[in-house]
Amino acid sequence: MAVTDEAIEKIKGMIVSGALRPGDRLPKESELAAELGLSRNSLREAVRALSLIRILDVRQGDGTYVTSLDPQVLLEAMSFVVDFHRDDTVLEFLAVRRILEPAATAMAAGRIGGDELDALQARLDALGPSPSVEDLVASDLEFHRGIVAASGNSVLCSLLDGLSGPTTRARIWRGLTQKDAVARTLTEHRAILGALRDRDAEAARAWATVHIASVEQWLRTSL
Repeated sequence: MAVTDEAIEKIKGMIVSGALRPGDRLPKESELAAELGLSRNSLREAVRALSLIRILDVRQGDGTYVTSLDPQVLLEAMSFVVDFHRDDTVLEFLAVRRILEPAATAMAAGRIGGDELDALQARLDALGPSPSVEDLVASDLEFHRGIVAASGNSVLCSLLDGLSGPTTRARIWRGLTQKDAVARTLTEHRAILGALRDRDAEAARAWATVHIASVEQWLRTSL
């Protein structure tokens, strides 16, 4: 094992064992290196690597801390990585979204509050009957983000937020090239919202699946 990898594993072991907890400040570099039996250079590289994936937070002049380790924080690294996706993997991202988002939408049906439903309705009403494709896609992202947040599962929320980026361009292109894409999207959004108001988890799941599958099907025929 490379010395940097060994250093990473040892710091990870301290966090997993509870020796270091979320928000804790790491000991001074010289002390921690001696405690773990590492060189200061390998420890420094490990800290740098763990800060990139949001395990550690290096604060200039203050020290190095364990982050909150919340899913939203840890999965930011995934969002960064998926930005480098290739165009030919967009269908794979859509397939994963089609698996996860309907489940999150069904979960939201039993948890979403009246104020949240009203906010979703206001977002749809603000678009009007013939929004621009860009406005529709921006609203689409916020519409689904609000629903997934209402599921109460922060891991699902962070995963889907990270997966939404790679499919944005496909959704814009569909809106520009498919004749009824805007009207269909608005209809599907209203159907999803109606199912949520009715607390009908299976209808909400079904409409969310239809909504994502329609983009997926269009993309398959366009490639």
